[in-house]
Amino acid sequence: MSGAAKQKKKHLKTVSQKLRLFRAKDPCQSVFMWGINHSISELKHIPAPPMLMPDDFKSYSKTKVDNHLFNKENMPSHFKFKEYCPIVFRNLRERFSIDGDSYMMSLSKDAPIDWDASGRSGSSFQLSYDKRFVIKTICSEEIAEMHRILKTYHQHVVERHGKTLLPHYLGMYRITVNDQETYKVVMKNICSPKIPIHKKYDLKGSTVSRLASDKERAKDLPTYKDNDFLNDHVIIHIAPEAKRDILETLQGDVNFMLSLNLMDYSLLVGIHDKDRAEEEQTEAVNVDENGMDDEGDSDSPGGAARGANIPTPPDSPVCLNQPLFPVECDIAYDTFGVPAREDCEKKEIYFLGLIDILTHYGMKKRTAQAAKTVKHGAGAEISTVKPDQYARRFMEFIERAMD
Repeated sequence: MSGAAKQKKKHLKTVSQKLRLFRAKDPCQSVFMWGINHSISELKHIPAPPMLMPDDFKSYSKTKVDNHLFNKENMPSHFKFKEYCPIVFRNLRERFSIDGDSYMMSLSKDAPIDWDASGRSGSSFQLSYDKRFVIKTICSEEIAEMHRILKTYHQHVVERHGKTLLPHYLGMYRITVNDQETYKVVMKNICSPKIPIHKKYDLKGSTVSRLASDKERAKDLPTYKDNDFLNDHVIIHIAPEAKRDILETLQGDVNFMLSLNLMDYSLLVGIHDKDRAEEEQTEAVNVDENGMDDEGDSDSPGGAARGANIPTPPDSPVCLNQPLFPVECDIAYDTFGVPAREDCEKKEIYFLGLIDILTHYGMKKRTAQAAKTVKHGAGAEISTVKPDQYARRFMEFIERAMD
């Protein structure tokens, strides 16, 4: 080999393949981000059908990866990603005006934000990095319940033209890492990612054991309950036409849940106080001008987005081009918002959405009802009651809460 060739060989450099890194603090999160990116990219090559077929509600897509080229510090070498009913959930995203690319970017551009909330069955919650979406880890029983109600849920969303306070379900997935399966469902954030929430209530219409615990109260933004709501003398001050609109929408949603024998759901109420927000903004500006670090609430899960479920939450897709109810917000983000009426002394914005709708009134709940009735008495306002009684009491409570 000539000296010139040797010299040329010395200058050759290996160029590594440019791979997108899905960097998160644990492998399951990284696989979730990778899976969302992969799923949306694949769906772009599948034309939307004129109408959904029964098999679409039973279908799934599954990807298995072995010895992947990703850096093991970011991604495991072996994993599986399964998406349930991908065509159905794509259709639902369209009906809720969620663009596929923006959905993908929100969930895969950066790692989700941990959210210090936990469900009754050990569910955990995260927020997409931009706080538009809630990622809930659920159990296999809830996956089965989602499959049971999905077709009826889709039909309800279609008939309501997307105008519903039910959780806006956008995707359902299973992630397998080291033979451990994790189930996740993605929903639209009920509260605004841009507007801080100052108080938050979870309302069932029950008064037995419905006070926030001391542990809950110690949080930066506690989730208060029915008795707290009553003790605080909270009234949702909205215009008469808005009240009629909300109650009509809520009644339709409650009828949907009643038809499926669902109960134990709640209305999440997030309250934004405009006057308080202005004071906080002024204080933040003053602090920033003094050269101190500004750590406003709206940049943390405890600020704008920590009031989520979830929640929250259907011929050709009918997209929502406006919020469910009139609100001085960005319509792309603040679907669930409704402002206080103009003559109200308190300048507030209310974010309203249904959460925890997957509890079926079966033998387990019947047994719980019997036990609580013995403990508290037949006339007690316990939360575990028959679906028709639960629905009636729930609607009466919410109607009384509005002015």
